[in-house]
Amino acid sequence: MKMRRINFSVVPVGAAYLCLLYATASLEFFLILIGIILRVSGAGSSCPGWLVCTSTWSISSDRQVLLASAHQILAGLAGLGIASATFIAWIRYRAFRWLKFPLTLSLITAAIQIALGSLMVGSADAVPAAVQFCLALVSLALVLIPLVIAQSMPSMPSEATSYFLRFSRRSSFTTLSVWTMAVILAMLILGISVSATGARAACGGWPLCDGFRFPTDPLGWLNLIHRGMSLIGGILMFLLLARAWRTHRHHPAVLVTTTTAAVLLAAQALMGIVEAREQYSNTLLGLHSATAMAVWSAMIVLVTLLSSGNGISSVSEDTRFERPRRIGGMLRDYLMLTKPVVVALLLVTTFAGMVVGAQSWPSFSRAFWTLLAGFLAAGGSGAINQYIDRYDDIKMQRTEKRPIPSGRLTPAEGLAFGVATTIAAFYLMVAMVNFLAGVLALAGAIYYVLIYSILLKKTTVQNIVIGGGAGAIPPLVGWAAATGSLNIPSLFLFAVVFMWTPPHFWALALVRRVDYARAGVPMLPVVRGEKETRWQIFLYSLELVALTLVLPVFGLGGGIYLVSAAFLGALLILAAWRVWRGTGNKVAWRMYRHSSMYLAFLFLALMVDALI
Repeated sequence: MKMRRINFSVVPVGAAYLCLLYATASLEFFLILIGIILRVSGAGSSCPGWLVCTSTWSISSDRQVLLASAHQILAGLAGLGIASATFIAWIRYRAFRWLKFPLTLSLITAAIQIALGSLMVGSADAVPAAVQFCLALVSLALVLIPLVIAQSMPSMPSEATSYFLRFSRRSSFTTLSVWTMAVILAMLILGISVSATGARAACGGWPLCDGFRFPTDPLGWLNLIHRGMSLIGGILMFLLLARAWRTHRHHPAVLVTTTTAAVLLAAQALMGIVEAREQYSNTLLGLHSATAMAVWSAMIVLVTLLSSGNGISSVSEDTRFERPRRIGGMLRDYLMLTKPVVVALLLVTTFAGMVVGAQSWPSFSRAFWTLLAGFLAAGGSGAINQYIDRYDDIKMQRTEKRPIPSGRLTPAEGLAFGVATTIAAFYLMVAMVNFLAGVLALAGAIYYVLIYSILLKKTTVQNIVIGGGAGAIPPLVGWAAATGSLNIPSLFLFAVVFMWTPPHFWALALVRRVDYARAGVPMLPVVRGEKETRWQIFLYSLELVALTLVLPVFGLGGGIYLVSAAFLGALLILAAWRVWRGTGNKVAWRMYRHSSMYLAFLFLALMVDALI
């Protein structure tokens, strides 16, 4: 169906207003999340008052009371955010219906939701809970829709008659995404109803109740219908994902959002299995609920992107392929996105962290899942880094043949792959290892992408010094995977890798200084010259070796490690001294290669000492 052509002005949405929309959407997200936890845990009845949950306005130390109080505070802040955004939309952007009308509806929906919530305190009735949850999802969607359109457009539509922007023709991919979103909504509402009514216990087993028996009561049927809806949602999501990777491989926003939604839906199912295994702990319950909300948010973003046409070519389904691609070549390209050589060294430090932390060999299954998830986390962040650096990589001889700059993979494919593997790594680590290890693995990936790749790499000469913290997190992941906690000695493993990173990469920077200068990356030899870089390599090497020799004082390593650290350190200092006193690239390249072996053998010595 042909729609009226939209005219665009040069009236951009203000950055401050975008921040307000982001903050409001985030508040709505966490408001719904905490509300779910309160409902299924029964903690909502512990807060009959307002804000501080008591008539005397005293603050309780009880966790359930604090959570309920936080929920009420978030409700107030979210309502204030929606009201502010709506007021500004009517005052400053009154001609733009797609902005002010959804926000107005969101404000009305939020008000009804809050009023219904106040009447439900202490109530165990599942019907009002499902209605309130549905209203909350609608309210969140009505905030996300204008946010996505405003963020993805360089300017706002100036035509006053425009409401929601749509394709000039509807595509089958858009239709499939809408149906998938509708099924996901039904699945979420049924899920909260199952949790609120206790229907999970009325129909255990799989695929039917107790294996192959149909339920005999309404609660059992409710649980079974929820399973069926989840199955339908999974099938539709799989079809949507397959279609996106076939027809939208040139559209980063669509491909990344679709892939994220699919991975999150699979992770939600995985969390449901783990919840049952762990007797429905509050931590896993919160993660399961957050994942469900993230799936819904991703589907809203996807449908909004498709409906507005932002970032999508006039041909909604691009079936043009530059050349046929072989499966083997594609798999190699995706493997190269993960930077496997770098990841291999990180996995050595991860496994060493497991052995040193537990003072014994880890079980095969724990080691396997920790290393697999660690590989996915490090590899995923490496793929995202290659997407961020794709324009710089073209200018550098060392990186110009990578999959994205060479054109073997599209930027959308590289980014979607990186995001998917990073998310999968977190959930896999949580499900198969423990929550702390998962959080640390995710923190390492975020550190590498956000702090190093985006904020530091092209802005400061200290990029590799501060950014080295990302590569220093894997031994902490291994320690947490083996012990379930961290302590002071574990932080010294972090410090060793942190101090090792600058001399290691500065040696490479000396060899590739022309490449870095051409790409505009302010590495130390580019900014301060070779002489200063060679001195800093030698100085950091001395400090690194000194640090490794004091580890036994803090309970890390014994005699075998100390002798090995002294020997390896002497060789490293010798290599660094040759870099300092020498010239040319050969000594710097040897230092780069030698420092990699140094770290691997140092952690191997720690492992041997821990096992003997």
